[in-house]
Amino acid sequence: MTGPPEGSSLFPASAHGAPDLPDGVGFTAWARVWAELGVGCPSRETYEELVRHYCEPHRAYHNCQHLEECLQVRRLVNADCHAPAEVDLALWFHDAIYDPLCSDNELRSAQWLDDVARDSGLDDKTRRRLYGLIMVTRHDGAPASADEAVLVDTDLAILGASAERFEEYDRQVRREYRYVPLFVYRRKRRQVLEGFLARGRIYTTAPYFDTLEQQARANLARAIDRLD
Repeated sequence: MTGPPEGSSLFPASAHGAPDLPDGVGFTAWARVWAELGVGCPSRETYEELVRHYCEPHRAYHNCQHLEECLQVRRLVNADCHAPAEVDLALWFHDAIYDPLCSDNELRSAQWLDDVARDSGLDDKTRRRLYGLIMVTRHDGAPASADEAVLVDTDLAILGASAERFEEYDRQVRREYRYVPLFVYRRKRRQVLEGFLARGRIYTTAPYFDTLEQQARANLARAIDRLD
């Protein structure tokens, strides 16, 4: 498959955060990913702690809505990857730690997943791949594998959402940085958005490129215009 089924939505309208969790981030979905990795009894305690993190009040975008959207987009676009379950597990943890005041969120998220993976009996090679999948979401270098490319494209899929969802996302990001003075935020936000727009292609993998690239560029250009 090179894209989502015709007529489907990449961004589920019912997605939302706490307290009512959408099915896509329920315990059944969590257990299914672990089962695909050969772990039959995943930790409910870890799941509940992870959800508590995604439901932290300072999160307006990096919350359960974002997590569910990532998991759904990954399945619908269905770009080729070596280990889909590893990508999905990395998505569960990629924003496990999120503090906009800190620069080590990905590192701490990767370390938490590594601890959980070790305690769950996953082998060292799998753990190293999972660690790398989390760290690539720093978006400071090119993906080193097909799985990393899929994960990065999934994390950035919001840029290619509908105009309505993109504008909601833009407002959500501002709320997470509400402590930053508006004139500073506008300048920094413009730099970030222009950086994405300046790329030769925003999405590395062909399915994501074909599905989202055009919409992402339109969304970014419109958002940058609003920051003038």
